[in-house]
Amino acid sequence: MSAHLDAFAIASIVVVAAATAGYLNHLTFKLPQTIALTLTGAVASIVVVAVDAAFPGLALSTTIRGFLDAIDFKTALLNVMLSFLLFAGALHIDLHQMRLGQWPIAILSTVGVVISTVVVALGFGLITRAFGIEVPFAWCLVFGALISPTDPVAVIALLQPSAAPKLLKTTVAAESLFNDGVGVVVFTILLAAALGGPGAAIGPVEGIRMFALEAFGGAGLGLALGLVGYWAMRSIEDYVTEALITVAIVMGGYSIAVPLGVSGPVAMAVAGLVIGNFAVTQAMTEITRDHLMKFWDLIDHILNAALFLLIGLQGIALLGAPGLFLVGAACVPLVLIARALSVAPPLLLWNRLLGFGQAFPLLTWGGLRGGICIAMALALPHGPTRDVILVATYVVVMFSVIVQGSTMERLIRRIAPPPPPVAPIP
Repeated sequence: MSAHLDAFAIASIVVVAAATAGYLNHLTFKLPQTIALTLTGAVASIVVVAVDAAFPGLALSTTIRGFLDAIDFKTALLNVMLSFLLFAGALHIDLHQMRLGQWPIAILSTVGVVISTVVVALGFGLITRAFGIEVPFAWCLVFGALISPTDPVAVIALLQPSAAPKLLKTTVAAESLFNDGVGVVVFTILLAAALGGPGAAIGPVEGIRMFALEAFGGAGLGLALGLVGYWAMRSIEDYVTEALITVAIVMGGYSIAVPLGVSGPVAMAVAGLVIGNFAVTQAMTEITRDHLMKFWDLIDHILNAALFLLIGLQGIALLGAPGLFLVGAACVPLVLIARALSVAPPLLLWNRLLGFGQAFPLLTWGGLRGGICIAMALALPHGPTRDVILVATYVVVMFSVIVQGSTMERLIRRIAPPPPPVAPIP
């Protein structure tokens, strides 16, 4: 099947399936979109495997695996979807509130990612050994790096309508945006080391230099792109052209970042911050602002619908190794513990700014994993180590989206209850 599918055909199938699943969910179950689409893909995976067991001649699993193999997840997500999703998410971040929480955000999205990577790597080595699987420590670090970034889109979607303090919401959302970019940089460096490539001989100093170049270089590129876009939007008044400028920033900017050797995700997050806080507020009329934000909201929803459906469908390719799912199940508490250990120190240090009783549970349980983790796992070279890491990643992401995602609203209501209604004046 995959040999006869071009990129447009693949995109068409995914969008039609996502739209159908979203429509049925809206009519019946009314679950949050990300959860409903992920569940749809997972249930479809189980149904396909069951049908194949009952009717082997149909070979449905083989057909759908061929379809999934035709999708270059690394290119589709890391080089296309992620740039659009991070830009769209950054448009909603309040820069003033972000400045108030700049140090917690900076520490959480950099040092926090490194702490989580190391803790997960140590635990993953112990878990795999307990199951009789030998995974070199370099690959344990790779798994730690790819599972540490949180999903900004799911976090922002859940936090926006909540009654949590504005500074806390901004901190959680901004940390999720930037730890994606940082996570990709750390993953790239550690993967090169594990493969024995140019990065294999790097020491701590060289690793820090590479990290600084990608992260700060990406931030500088994003700032330049955002300012150019802001200047261009101030000089005209046409919402179609201004929407086109933002698309050009994302697509052109990401294409520039790759040959420059800087982080495209970080660049897109910074460019989105500049456009959202300056161009949207100072360079647009109310009509243009409304059209632009609705345009990016639509892009955000379409890409997320496709992404979370594909996450669920990956189960078809993984259900052939049921023993590895026990390894993945053991990794779920490990990842949560690593998240707790990585967020607790900064929150204790800035307890007066961000109340620990609210921020700690929200950042720990609300650190949802999503498509970026799956994409990085799928980018690993084929082999037994890849299979272990991919299944573990899939189980952690499924638990995160379905269990953590479905209980987040309850957690937010508990730690940040809405204010009591104002009594009417007699």
